[in-house]
Amino acid sequence: MPEFDLLLPQSIPEAVELLATHGGRITVMAGGTDVMVALKFSQQPAQLPEYVMSLEYVPGLAYVLYDPAKGLRVGAKATVADLLESPDVKQHYRSLWDAAQVFATGQVRNTATVLGNLLRASPAGDCSCAIYAIGGTVAFQGRAGRREVDIDDFWISYGQTARQPDELAVELVLPPPAAGTHSAFRRLTRTSEDLAKLNVAVQLRMSGETCVEARVAMGCVAPTPLRLKQTEAQLCGKALTAEVLERAAAAVAGEISPIDDKRSTAEYRRQVSGVLLRRTIRQACGVA
Repeated sequence: MPEFDLLLPQSIPEAVELLATHGGRITVMAGGTDVMVALKFSQQPAQLPEYVMSLEYVPGLAYVLYDPAKGLRVGAKATVADLLESPDVKQHYRSLWDAAQVFATGQVRNTATVLGNLLRASPAGDCSCAIYAIGGTVAFQGRAGRREVDIDDFWISYGQTARQPDELAVELVLPPPAAGTHSAFRRLTRTSEDLAKLNVAVQLRMSGETCVEARVAMGCVAPTPLRLKQTEAQLCGKALTAEVLERAAAAVAGEISPIDDKRSTAEYRRQVSGVLLRRTIRQACGVA
């Protein structure tokens, strides 16, 4: 483990001040499941942070709160396990609950934070994929006040988000689901506790048999989690018949740019991505 100075702020204003003072030389740690690994196995020693700022003693950030009119609020210290303990998440945001259920191991779920999964900016993030399909905003706190970024604008590139060096991510806000909303999440892995080699989440707003609105997100097929807007267009305004699902599945290959890595090949991902999407849509609609 490299040497660093550990900072332990006692409040959000103190944490923001430390970020403003130390800028890009500081890494924020909540659960630490990614930060500690990154520090220990970094291949670029020159880019290691001088400071690690732990949120351990910052109060008021470990919450998962649901309001039918305002939606779901998830604090910066809320863990993946906290999502699973929320009946509101299971009822109203099923894709996110499904993603949390298969997230890593029990020990990691008890420590890893939901916002940390977003800020890691990994294309394989399970919670990230589900949240992208749901939509919402991430709130940052800086010296100038609170700033909210739409999840559609959140991921910039691999490992990079819209967070500025002097900002603290404090909250995720998901909108309340409209009537007729259905969602689901699925993934493929080498083993159940491994990172995904492909994951997909969908959120559909249905009026009878017709899809009125669709959000489709897929992971492990681009440098960041990817929203498949052309595929969404194949679903909107149509009854989700077998033919429509087949056209949507076929559209996926034109939107993704997978690579070969140690978990899978680009060709495999390209071949099965549409199939996994079709199965996820059927799952969201309650069709076996």
